[in-house]
Amino acid sequence: MLQPKKTKFRKQHKMKAKGNATRGADIAFGSFGLKSLETAWITGRQLEAARIALTRYMKREGQSWIRVFPDKPITKKPAEVRMGKGKGAPEYWVAVIKPGTIMFEAEGVPLNVAKEAMRLASQKLPVLTRFIVRRDYVE
Repeated sequence: MLQPKKTKFRKQHKMKAKGNATRGADIAFGSFGLKSLETAWITGRQLEAARIALTRYMKREGQSWIRVFPDKPITKKPAEVRMGKGKGAPEYWVAVIKPGTIMFEAEGVPLNVAKEAMRLASQKLPVLTRFIVRRDYVE
């Protein structure tokens, strides 16, 4: 499961993820990508499930990249606990996704294989996504 090894602070504010992605909005490594169309928090478990679906369909051919990392701690208080007494303990980690963020990239497989692999990966994620191809890609 993806999570940071070490952080400066244990807990963070929730914050609103406003606007579109400016960083990480272009394909940088591979020829194919999976782009988010919505704002969401994606957990480390969801990212791992999508990564496994992607690599399984590609049969470990080519290369894939995860372009987002869950570095935001989400806290939770135990069930049936009274109000007050501070903030809960960190439960899991999320990556903040804005519209336009490239979440996965792939290289070294045919277009139809990459498209199906990205479709399978996107089914594991709680956001609407779009399959994109690098502009200078030639089959």
